[in-house]
Amino acid sequence: MSLAAVATDMSLGARAHRVAMVAAEFADRVDQEGRFPREAVEAMKVERLLGIQIPSAFGGEGATTQEIAEVCSILSQACAASAMVFAMHQIKVSSLVEHGTESAWHKDFMRELAARQLLVASATTEAGIGGNMRNSICAIEIDGDICRLTKDATVISYGAYADAIMVTSRSHEKAASGDQVMTVFRKGQYTLQKTVDWDTLGMRGTCSDGFLFKGEAPAVQVFPKPFAEIAAQSMLATSHLLWSAVWYGIAADAVLRAQAFVRAAARKANGAQPPGAVRLAEASNLLQLLKANILSGLKVYADAKADPDQLSSMAFSIAMNNVKLASSETILTIINQAMIICGIMGYKNGTPYSLGRHLRDAHSAQLMISNDRILGNTSTMLLVQKPDTSLLG
Repeated sequence: MSLAAVATDMSLGARAHRVAMVAAEFADRVDQEGRFPREAVEAMKVERLLGIQIPSAFGGEGATTQEIAEVCSILSQACAASAMVFAMHQIKVSSLVEHGTESAWHKDFMRELAARQLLVASATTEAGIGGNMRNSICAIEIDGDICRLTKDATVISYGAYADAIMVTSRSHEKAASGDQVMTVFRKGQYTLQKTVDWDTLGMRGTCSDGFLFKGEAPAVQVFPKPFAEIAAQSMLATSHLLWSAVWYGIAADAVLRAQAFVRAAARKANGAQPPGAVRLAEASNLLQLLKANILSGLKVYADAKADPDQLSSMAFSIAMNNVKLASSETILTIINQAMIICGIMGYKNGTPYSLGRHLRDAHSAQLMISNDRILGNTSTMLLVQKPDTSLLG
């Protein structure tokens, strides 16, 4: 393929790789400075990746979850923070696509998102509830055609850089904590007062600061469906699957660096097997298991989307939880193996084999919705849900 053909290749994979090249150039600076990966996100907009999930009827490309997961993995092999921003944006877009088609306003917003490549953030966490997004303290106030909301959000990833934020709350002042709705607030309809700085071990470029959110918007921007339904039928699966795709990309790049290190050692070893070769085989095996886990989860989700009852079932929730648990734990083992293979050259920053950023970013995986919380939820469901033990079931 000629250079001109490469430059005009508009396939999803080619566009993702072009963004990845930009992300890779700035990945270390984004990490070191703890700053938003603006160059990578701008490249996403130029390549029109932010609207790929929007149905073609509304100006998008109707990309599947599988296709989006592949983009996540490509981007995360270059810069995990950039990939995570993309993944979190697509998780919110999935709620819009799956649950916004019954509302004229949300359909118009889909058209605008695709046309202008808007970046969407999420405010589901709140002071006083920890990481339990299925409960809220704040409540939205509906006053005629206007809605108002104040929320002490402990985390709004890239909130200061978003074009819109989807915010959860109780459906009204007297509603129970689990009786929630989600509302889209566009930039200009809210203010953000920073309350918590994002100074972390890894994923520094997601800029997940805490804010006091205050918004006022037309009441039609509240999703017509309860948040419980949105969470169960779109957010649960897309969160665990797209996050896992990001983590796979981190691990895959770590294995590539370890493989390059072993190959370089082999060239100097005059035919002898270099140290680390066996560990490389082990890491490759684990990477394949991780990939198979994610691909299996993607298929389960694709099959379940044809049946709303299955999407809301305990069996489906357990399956998605298990994808997240296995992915978030396996990547650390893989990257640690890669670190041992590369030795001091992997431990040091600034070498072709450096793995410090990979390891630090990967440690966020078990904390993004705590694995302990997920295990607790799964254990409760397993008390009443008989698992399917068939190989092809």
